[in-house]
Amino acid sequence: MTAGKPLKKALAKHFGAILLTPVIGAVAVQLQSLHHDGELQRYMDALANTYTPVNVALLVVLAAVAVVAVLKCTFSVPKSTVYLVDFAVHKGLEDWKFPKDLFIPMSAETGRFTDDDLDFQKKILYRSGLGDETYVPPWLYSKPQCIDYAHARKEFETTCFTAIRDLFNKTGVQPRQIGIVITNSSLFNPTPSLSATIMNHFKMPHTTLNYNLGGMGCSAGVVAIDLARQMLQLYPDTYTLVVSHENLTNNWYPGCDRSMLVPNCIFRSNGAAILLSNKTKDCWRAKYQLQHVVRTTISTDEAFQCVYQMEDDKGIRGVRLGKELMSVAASALKLNLTRLGPKVLPLTEQLAFAANLVARQVMGPKKVKPYVPDFTMAFDHICLHTGGRAVLDTMEKALSLNPEMMEPSRAGLYRFGNVSSTSIWWVAHGFSSNSVAIEGCLVPGGVRSILPALFPQVICRHGVHRLPGPFSCPNADRHLCPEQPVCVVGTCWPILRASGVSREATKCGSLVLAAASKSTAQCGWPTSATR
Repeated sequence: MTAGKPLKKALAKHFGAILLTPVIGAVAVQLQSLHHDGELQRYMDALANTYTPVNVALLVVLAAVAVVAVLKCTFSVPKSTVYLVDFAVHKGLEDWKFPKDLFIPMSAETGRFTDDDLDFQKKILYRSGLGDETYVPPWLYSKPQCIDYAHARKEFETTCFTAIRDLFNKTGVQPRQIGIVITNSSLFNPTPSLSATIMNHFKMPHTTLNYNLGGMGCSAGVVAIDLARQMLQLYPDTYTLVVSHENLTNNWYPGCDRSMLVPNCIFRSNGAAILLSNKTKDCWRAKYQLQHVVRTTISTDEAFQCVYQMEDDKGIRGVRLGKELMSVAASALKLNLTRLGPKVLPLTEQLAFAANLVARQVMGPKKVKPYVPDFTMAFDHICLHTGGRAVLDTMEKALSLNPEMMEPSRAGLYRFGNVSSTSIWWVAHGFSSNSVAIEGCLVPGGVRSILPALFPQVICRHGVHRLPGPFSCPNADRHLCPEQPVCVVGTCWPILRASGVSREATKCGSLVLAAASKSTAQCGWPTSATR
């Protein structure tokens, strides 16, 4: 972050107050002058001696409005504050590591692919941005290859049960305390459901509600968070467990259709567990407070078919990724951010965007370039869905992000690959585990994040989370502590400055998180004096 960035953010945040200050000062000087000359007292006496007839009808209307306002404030049900207490991701097993150099030889050994097919997969793999320490279940390349339901269940249990246990250990919450379980897996939906499988394994009580989301692609993680938020508005004093997963075993494509081979090259094993709560007692320890969830769905034929499950010419089932995917995702992200912007952007950015919009209408779009709001003025972190290098390049261009903002998502892609709906949590895990030092004050992963995610139809979703309150900085001035949220964008999700977008019939969504209030002493974060 440049030296002038904090000052620019502070000016943008308090723009209204700065604008009103000289006006208030001028009014105060004028009133003082009138008081000194005695004019103010004469005005007050004249007003007191003036007879004004009472309009009974007007009084009745004003009284009715006052009564309605009082009743609404008295009897309206306040929305519960939703806290993201903590989350955990499956770190991967050592014997599941899958270097890129093994992919082509193992694919060749299956005997299913021609030399041209293998060359195509090699190009996709080496241009994808993946590293050599991603994870794949070993039975996908065993002899014989195992892609049956038993191994698909084994993959789910290995990845997700581990993440859930880690989450329970981190938070101290017991399975019997969970009131709601929500799972999402786009293409692996067995019976009993994945949510029922979790309840059975962890022996949760019969009163626990469970929901299983399917067919919603890489943005389903944000959809699940949105469902959890809505459920927590209905059920007070409740813990909700959200589990995100996409299954490689069940979705492995053994055919030769190139539009369906791409997922084999870039998707990797994954599992994430997130604990949400509306309990007031969790405020002090919650990592984030959920602020906004914005969902946009493009239902055109082009968007609907850009990610499509079907059979190839030989009757082999797979998921086809259309060439129009990136353009559709960019359109969904643009529409979604247009709705998210007024909720989070400072007044200066909103005025600049409005002025540009008017100029483009008057002078024509060819003469005036579109203005892209600076979302870094609103968020400290952006977490983008690690769908591949092309996805990240598209998001970087659409949001006008600098390389520093993109680094957490690119690092997540390199280290873990495309982990579908769990990707924003891998990126958030990366920056939240590396505290940011600011003039002697360590802030864990920033304060405000946005997580965008994309999925099929295209759904674009953003979630904004804020840490529940300001940080205490013992060795720095208060204004040096970041107060911006993290924006999480899932395939289109959390900006190290966190950002989240998702994609379904094409869906795009936004999630805004904000930091919980706590001091460095309360949280045990090291300061410059203790490091």
